[in-house]
Amino acid sequence: MPLVTSTEMFKKAYAGGYAIGAFNVNNMEIIQGITEAAKEVQAPLILQVSAGARKYAKHVYLMKLIEAALEDTGLPICVHLDHGDDFEICKSCIDGGFTSVMIDGSKHPYEENVRLTREVVEYAHAHGVVVEGELGKLAGIEDAVNVADHDASFTDPDQVQDFVGRTGVDSLAIAIGTSHGAFKFKGEPHLRFDILEEVQQRLPGFPIVLHGASSVIPELVATINKYGGNMPGAQGVPEAMLRQAAKMAVCKINIDSDLRLAMTASIREYFGEHPGDFDPRQYLKPAREAIKGMVKRKIVNVLGCDGKA
Repeated sequence: MPLVTSTEMFKKAYAGGYAIGAFNVNNMEIIQGITEAAKEVQAPLILQVSAGARKYAKHVYLMKLIEAALEDTGLPICVHLDHGDDFEICKSCIDGGFTSVMIDGSKHPYEENVRLTREVVEYAHAHGVVVEGELGKLAGIEDAVNVADHDASFTDPDQVQDFVGRTGVDSLAIAIGTSHGAFKFKGEPHLRFDILEEVQQRLPGFPIVLHGASSVIPELVATINKYGGNMPGAQGVPEAMLRQAAKMAVCKINIDSDLRLAMTASIREYFGEHPGDFDPRQYLKPAREAIKGMVKRKIVNVLGCDGKA
């Protein structure tokens, strides 16, 4: 099966009250863990690649690994650029075989965001590629994304119709209280479902995206700290809240930090129990299984897209 866009995935997800998981990839073990999990539960997939991942693993290596995953699983897989910050990186990914790109112009004034997003949409659509835009700013740090709390802002529902109409984007990432990274909420976790509901009313049937949606599983943080880590307690987005969002207009939920935590906890635990081992296969194998377990948990408990491939 060739790579697909997210268009049909989102249509089915919106109608079915579930979301597609968009999981960030950086190396072979992560790609294997994600795709093996999705194959077992027959879920469609979006594999996300950030600018940092492209720099780390190289575009050509990632694409060949994803090509192998397609052959191995037979699943519908969309390859998506996460947080492209200018036209050139979006163009490079489109030319390099990606089927979806995100242009994140949220750091710019509104009119510049519209102009930049429209420029990417025109090029992408001419090449059969879909585009995700963003309105509002999420706080937090993840790869090249770094937004201080005081610079974060919720999405203004009054802007969404104008933005979608003028840019032609295929999906829209909004800010309703999630944040990037593992340190999300200082107090009680709270998402602005009132904003999501109003956006849904203004854009009926239009796919909405949530970034920064990892739940920061406490057991993983505890394992990392047990074996020499120094992570403070952090509250992520409760999985029940994400499931509620998936039953509304949210068709794509981004998950990265929980994968990193699962992999890191596994590796730290392995070396804590086998301090003399130096064979990468021995510690990366359980790390791959940890990724697989986390992805299955998200697909079944949060996204609800199991059996939808």
